[in-house]
Amino acid sequence: METTSARGFSRLITAAAACGITVLSVSGCATIIHGTQQDVGISSTPTGATVTIDNIDKGATPVVAKLKRKENHTVKIQLAGYQPFETTLTHSVSGWVWGNIAIGGLIGLAVDAVSGGIYKLTPEQVSGSLQTGHASVLQKDGGLYVVAVLEPKSDWVKVAQLQRE
Repeated sequence: METTSARGFSRLITAAAACGITVLSVSGCATIIHGTQQDVGISSTPTGATVTIDNIDKGATPVVAKLKRKENHTVKIQLAGYQPFETTLTHSVSGWVWGNIAIGGLIGLAVDAVSGGIYKLTPEQVSGSLQTGHASVLQKDGGLYVVAVLEPKSDWVKVAQLQRE
């Protein structure tokens, strides 16, 4: 005959197992393991360049940006006197999709797809090498700015010169 405490312990174990199964079935493996956002490190040579992601200022290099996994992102790195650098971070399906198929089933797969946890951003690190040698035009705050290099390089060819009137 089973004692009262043994029945209580058996019920506790059953409830804990049911709770664990419920949590696994309503959450996605990838969402649990690596979340719906990804940290992307952004650097430049030279450092101190302005970083914008999807037209939102994120500071100066080096910087780490926390980005949603389920969207592509446009990264721009700019510094006066240098050509701007631009790249796109693309999302693709993460290897954690196999964990969903094995453990979470279709419900876990659906949760990860909706939340974005099923994706990863590529590249995981961005390093922009800013180049000099050309004038550039920057449109900012309703103004138009022309950025020119003041120190010419020895291998440049002179094509014109401005003169005072």
